[in-house]
Amino acid sequence: MKNIFMDFFSQCARPEGFLGRCMLRFMNLCHAPLTNWGLDKVSFRDGMTMLDIGCGGGATLKRMLKRSTGGKVYGIDISEESVAKARNLNRQLLGSQVFVEQGSADSLPWAPQTFDVVTAVETVYFWPDLPKCFQEVKRVLKPGGQFAIMLEVIESDSKWTNVVEGMIVYPPEQLKDMLEQAGFSDVEVFRRKPSYATIKGILK
Repeated sequence: MKNIFMDFFSQCARPEGFLGRCMLRFMNLCHAPLTNWGLDKVSFRDGMTMLDIGCGGGATLKRMLKRSTGGKVYGIDISEESVAKARNLNRQLLGSQVFVEQGSADSLPWAPQTFDVVTAVETVYFWPDLPKCFQEVKRVLKPGGQFAIMLEVIESDSKWTNVVEGMIVYPPEQLKDMLEQAGFSDVEVFRRKPSYATIKGILK
């Protein structure tokens, strides 16, 4: 049983195969409360161009689009399985209002000043070279654009860091400092018991 548990949760970083598809369904369901709460901290308006980095199974893309009538939402994920799932989940609007690419947070395939909002839900634990990734987010955000990181607060010695390979835990206050160092303004940390946090910054 322990091996099954570890095999399943090892899929968090880069879902692949059957277990990866199971993990993506699990993520779409279990991340919903955190995501919906975190998106409430973002100021949406109609016609926005939005990006979700580490889009997983694509549920966040649907939730973002509902908050911006006439908007467009882009997703990127390092996992081929995630890209396929996100595209399928959003197939009715794929190519018109929803666009999903495979790629990494440290090399985003979009021009500077493309997005009004960038989100990252339960994914910064796995980003390579976080300061470089934050500079990439800055590059693709428009002036006045918002960047919101949503995560569950995990202790550095948590069982999850032992189960999930490559997982690095960042306390919300550390992420706030890193966003400020990267050049974001008005960085705020929002918390909701027992363990939710959203860290939001503005590109001035």
